[in-house]
Amino acid sequence: MPMISIIILTWNGKTFLQPCLDALAAQSYRDFETILVDNGSRDGSADYVRNAYPWVRLVELPENVGFAEGNNRGLAVAQGAHIVTLNNDTAVQPEFLAELVAAVEADPGIGMVAAKMLNFYRTGRIDSVGVRPTTAGLGINIGVGEADEGQYDVPSEVFGPCAGAALYRRAMLEEIGFFDGDFFAYYEDLDLAWRGRLAGWRAVTAPRAVVYHVHSATGGRMSPFTVYQVQRNKWYVLLKNWPPTLLLRHLPRILAWDGAALLLALVRGRFVPALRARLHVLRDLPPLLRKRREIARLRRLNDAQIAGLLARGASPVGIFLRKMGSGV
Repeated sequence: MPMISIIILTWNGKTFLQPCLDALAAQSYRDFETILVDNGSRDGSADYVRNAYPWVRLVELPENVGFAEGNNRGLAVAQGAHIVTLNNDTAVQPEFLAELVAAVEADPGIGMVAAKMLNFYRTGRIDSVGVRPTTAGLGINIGVGEADEGQYDVPSEVFGPCAGAALYRRAMLEEIGFFDGDFFAYYEDLDLAWRGRLAGWRAVTAPRAVVYHVHSATGGRMSPFTVYQVQRNKWYVLLKNWPPTLLLRHLPRILAWDGAALLLALVRGRFVPALRARLHVLRDLPPLLRKRREIARLRRLNDAQIAGLLARGASPVGIFLRKMGSGV
């Protein structure tokens, strides 16, 4: 069976590392390496891992380069045939790796596998069983907040995995690249899924690859950082990956959602980072369009096939009201 490289990023997340690494040590699938990328932590994370978990390979960075680029640095030293990305605030079940490997090895056309992510504190609640783009232009975690009642227990096709617990085939990454470091954090997994799907790779779920996840442990919910990153990177994904016909067809809905997101940011006292996000998208148009041309060269799907991958999202008003109530 193939060797797996697990890449874990940490940034001042020492408190999460013991349950995360202890769970990996208990895996039934043994042919794997663990790479921990310390993203400029100041809480002693690297020393702790060096002393307590000598089997973990440390990549120490002098500063926080973000989730996307941090994983890229981990990939640079990884030796596995498949790459597993795993958040530091997780605890995986013993069959986690075995189930991911079984899923990807079932078909050479499968480039991505999504685990079942459950809430760490409310273990009967789903965090994600994959990601998908909506006709409103945003990405959503499938199943987020739902009670886990077996509705996602049958392996199925999915747009892509949440990078908090995902497997990527190295052959796919060699063709399309890994995360776009310019994203820094958030939406980088949706962008990667878009590039993989446009190039003809499939993605599936592995519902018995279970992981418990502390949601938003690093970025914080509705923090200025999160607002900026999410609202900027949503447009990065749109401008890099969406075919012109789909952009034009769904532009009214995309703009309606964007207006609702701006209104929510204003109400929550986060208008400045939300406005800055959009100004920076305009500033970054030249490199985004260059990347768009590179992605188009690898595209194997026609517009109709791509349109079939989109899910119709909830109305902007509905999402606005939900976020007003939860702050998520």
